[in-house]
Amino acid sequence: ARSDATRASERRTNGGGRGALIDVLFWAPWSARAGPRYAHSRGGRHPASGMTRQQSIEVDTRGRGTYDLTGSVQEVVNRSGVRVGLCHVFCHHTSASLLLCENADPQVRADLEAFMARLAPDGDPLFRHDLEGPDDMPAHVRTVLSGTGLTLPVRDRCCALGTWQSLYLWEHRTAAHRRRVTVTVLGE
Repeated sequence: ARSDATRASERRTNGGGRGALIDVLFWAPWSARAGPRYAHSRGGRHPASGMTRQQSIEVDTRGRGTYDLTGSVQEVVNRSGVRVGLCHVFCHHTSASLLLCENADPQVRADLEAFMARLAPDGDPLFRHDLEGPDDMPAHVRTVLSGTGLTLPVRDRCCALGTWQSLYLWEHRTAAHRRRVTVTVLGE
């Protein structure tokens, strides 16, 4: 009997040829003797919560800017089979964040970047944490202000976004990084 979750991982390639690590975690039925068990599976049910699917997506950034995650997240939600529920998206970093923003005009995201540059400028003498470079502490401030988690409604196997909404990873460092985002879908 295993006391920890077992995970099934697979490698896949997303649209731009970037690799993505996917972790899938599902509940198996409860057992009075063993407590919660986890199983390698493509689908699972928990008596209280219906269906759960979790995947981690890797995003290779080219430095500061926004990177559209909408298609990747919608793919996870669609594959989950959940018709009604919630999708939680979490960024595992302290210098990158998540953003639900207008998708029609890229100038909106450029304006947000300009606003953040004014709020937390690189190299500001106010910041003492500068061992990783002049953009590191401002990146932490930007992440704290913009957030690392978003919860979206799921309807008919997709995120119920507004007409002009998309989900973005917002890279706050100036150098390229590999970022990990976990998508958890709960529902029925």
